[in-house]
Amino acid sequence: MGVKQLAVGITGASGAIYGVRFVQEVLRAGHTVHLMITEAGWQVFRDELGWDGGDREQLLAEKLQQQFPGKLRYWTMRDFSSPVASGSARIDGMIVIPCSMGTLSGIATGASGNLLERAADVALKERRRLVLVPRETPLNAIHLENMLKLTRMGAVIMPAMPGYYHKPKTLEDLVHFVVGKALDAFDLPHSLFTRWGDGK
Repeated sequence: MGVKQLAVGITGASGAIYGVRFVQEVLRAGHTVHLMITEAGWQVFRDELGWDGGDREQLLAEKLQQQFPGKLRYWTMRDFSSPVASGSARIDGMIVIPCSMGTLSGIATGASGNLLERAADVALKERRRLVLVPRETPLNAIHLENMLKLTRMGAVIMPAMPGYYHKPKTLEDLVHFVVGKALDAFDLPHSLFTRWGDGK
């Protein structure tokens, strides 16, 4: 399979743990992650995960990089020198997990207002896999129309909807189901949940 390079965006939608676990699993498998986190995403890290520190890169190294063989590269929202900002870079795909409705709207309109939106625009124009994991309910017509528009452009809309047929026993089991489905979208092997029909 070889080493993959994935662009990963984490926004201010609730469910920061999904993005964290996805990055950890990709790094665990030895791949490279180009990570982008919006300011609202950092606020959710603090509110949901208790991550609060002055040196963001050091915090990410401690929480995500340690003990994993993959390579983590962190890019700020204004750093357009990042490889993910250009179609000439060999990026294998991109995921925004979780994806806020504001970010989804920015991607749908091609705004490229920050590095994350630009990276998603690049993924679409280069016909690379783009997966968006919204965590919002209920959805209004604007949300649904933007999702339909992006689906028609080739993006994969993968709402954070855990399954229950694998008989989850903990909150972590539910998180692993969503993260496992996201890994499946990039053909990355994992054993985070029991698949339908396995073991029968």
